[in-house]
Amino acid sequence: MADSLAAIVLAGGQSSRLGQDKALILVQGMALLRRTCEVALACTSQVYVVTPRPEIYQPLLPPQCQLVLEQPLSNELQPHGPLVGFAQGLGVIPTKWVLLLACDLPYLQADLLQHWMQQLDALEPAIAALLPRHEQGWEPLCGFYRANCLPRLNAFIQQGGRSFQHWLAQEVVQEIVFSPTKSTRLREQQMLFNCNTPTDLEEIMNS
Repeated sequence: MADSLAAIVLAGGQSSRLGQDKALILVQGMALLRRTCEVALACTSQVYVVTPRPEIYQPLLPPQCQLVLEQPLSNELQPHGPLVGFAQGLGVIPTKWVLLLACDLPYLQADLLQHWMQQLDALEPAIAALLPRHEQGWEPLCGFYRANCLPRLNAFIQQGGRSFQHWLAQEVVQEIVFSPTKSTRLREQQMLFNCNTPTDLEEIMNS
């Protein structure tokens, strides 16, 4: 499966709620972006970081990672969000599947992602994504997508769509099956925690 999988790490957010660049936050002495890339590299040798600020992040990255410059959309002055960054990264992916990760997942674990990867082989061809689900909907920034969803994704974006949830509502999505073992299931749930606010950051630093 690793040969048919690449990873995209999104590092294009404004970190406005946090008040500092979340990609640069040190977790156990390592920048959060680099830690995310290291975990991704444990799943595939093809890791792409999509960002509008490559000059800031290049020194942080493992040498195996490739940078994809996130381009602004024409006639748009406001940040366009992660869906567009994902589409731009997906445009350079040569593999059948892509693991999409936000850069601010401090509890990301390679062994759990590898376990989830094992579910890909059993999926029907019509299924476009394999994602965790929570009470608010799908968790789009820690899961798997078929690369052939790109034409439909681009069409959605060209029509003005910017919401992952609205786009996924048009796609066939399979929910990731969490482990029946309580301890592992709790780790899987914790892995979806992302760092958006000062309160989130305080929790990470105290954990």
